[in-house]
Amino acid sequence: MHHLTALNDFVVRFANVNGTGSASANLMFAKSIFRMGIPVSPKNIFPSNIQGLPTWYEVRISEKGYLGRREGVDIMLSVNPQSMPKDIANVKPNGYFLYDSTKELHKEFIRDDIHYLGVPMMQMCMDKFSDPRQRQLLKNMVYVGAMAALIDIEIPVLHEIISLQFKGKEKLIAANFQALDMGIQYVKEHYKCPLGLRLERRDKVGDWILLDGNTACGLGAIYAGATVAAWYPITPSTSLVQAFEKYAKKLRVDPETGENKFAVIQAEDELAAIGVVIGAAWNGARSFTATSGPGVSLMSEFLGLAYFAEIPTVLADVQRGGPSTGMPTRTQQSDIISAAYASHGDTRHVLLFPSTPAECFDHMAEAFDLAEQLQTPVIVMTDLDLGMNENMSPPLAWDDSRAYERGKVLTAEELENMAERYGRYLDVDGDGIPWRTIPGTHPTKGSFFTRGTSRDEYAAYTEEGPAYVRNVDRLLKKWDTAKNRTGAGVVSGEKPECFRGNIFRHHHLRCPGSPGTAGSTRYYPGCHACQSVSI
Repeated sequence: MHHLTALNDFVVRFANVNGTGSASANLMFAKSIFRMGIPVSPKNIFPSNIQGLPTWYEVRISEKGYLGRREGVDIMLSVNPQSMPKDIANVKPNGYFLYDSTKELHKEFIRDDIHYLGVPMMQMCMDKFSDPRQRQLLKNMVYVGAMAALIDIEIPVLHEIISLQFKGKEKLIAANFQALDMGIQYVKEHYKCPLGLRLERRDKVGDWILLDGNTACGLGAIYAGATVAAWYPITPSTSLVQAFEKYAKKLRVDPETGENKFAVIQAEDELAAIGVVIGAAWNGARSFTATSGPGVSLMSEFLGLAYFAEIPTVLADVQRGGPSTGMPTRTQQSDIISAAYASHGDTRHVLLFPSTPAECFDHMAEAFDLAEQLQTPVIVMTDLDLGMNENMSPPLAWDDSRAYERGKVLTAEELENMAERYGRYLDVDGDGIPWRTIPGTHPTKGSFFTRGTSRDEYAAYTEEGPAYVRNVDRLLKKWDTAKNRTGAGVVSGEKPECFRGNIFRHHHLRCPGSPGTAGSTRYYPGCHACQSVSI
């Protein structure tokens, strides 16, 4: 039987049980390859329950930068009896199957065309460690060590990653080093190392980083000046608000008084969450929420209110599988139409489409400027794959001289000097966008009562047809203004810095070559300009 051979170009998949602490070890494995200068694309495939069901972690390694998933697994590490038949079936002919040989592998799991690599992981941990939970966790590091020896990961790189992961916890660092070394030594003593599938240091990632889109969106909201986040937990958007809160605790706390300069509110449902966002935005705060498809459905009426009452509203939609509950922990771009026209009637919402974590950061920050400039909902459209997986991305960048674009907001002085009657929904500039006021700006001027029902230019309730038509026509004019604010589209064959469509905004990466390499052309996943496709 032949052995697969490849250099910096193969797929490794880990088959684990959800809730066993494997995610941290698997991520350290992917980071170690990335730190060797080799592009990687890790995908975490996990169930919707809390623990006990199969979970997989797949890493595509490709120095050419091909980062999409492909069929077949070159090296499978399986420590889950539930999924083992399927895991063995997914190994490519002549590929490798690494497993815990503490117990003998059942004969029905034997294929004649793949190579089996048994390591008694649990037995080794039982012999070395006394704490039951520690045994389970360190078993994960044993297989990382075994894999490192088999494919030639640089051990000092893994040591550095472990030290950073458990910084300040010296006992944990020492135990993880020991477990890692146990796997390395066992494999070296029992198998030929490295395999035909191996790694070799490259310089293909330059200054790029590994980052998940939800964290990048949370940071983008921080840098955009957001102070209020209202949400109801839903996979896969939960970690976005958690990231916002994490960084707000570092960057939104008064250093002298210790007072929080932010509010994170877990509402009773998605309706309440976006209601809080709309109320806070009406009162002048930069606020946002994050959800997924079912949440967008529940928020639709409030999105229509924000559109019609013209209140800046920012929403991050981390899309998942549907219809209905669908597959909450699987990725799908399932909400594009429902988000674009959320609510009923002639609603049209601005959607921003990031393709990398850096663009998640940029688009989330820009969403607040656009929402206030246009006085309308702006929805950042990501998905589970981008939001929850570590993705290769250019570094995040922020211009400290950048000023927030608050749009048309009347000041107390401007209200004081205003001789004419203030009309909240009066188009005085011809761009469809009226002037708004922040409550309490002036003691007597600039107040209005807004509603979701039909009104005239002065916010006075009316069911007169001409007034309704004037209002809807003005909102459509605002839509044309939105197109100009977000730029013009591109056609097939052009290679601009970004694509800016009518209701879509999707930045693209310039493609001078591989990250850190000048001159050669390459394909960046998600880059329409790079693929020269029609849009």
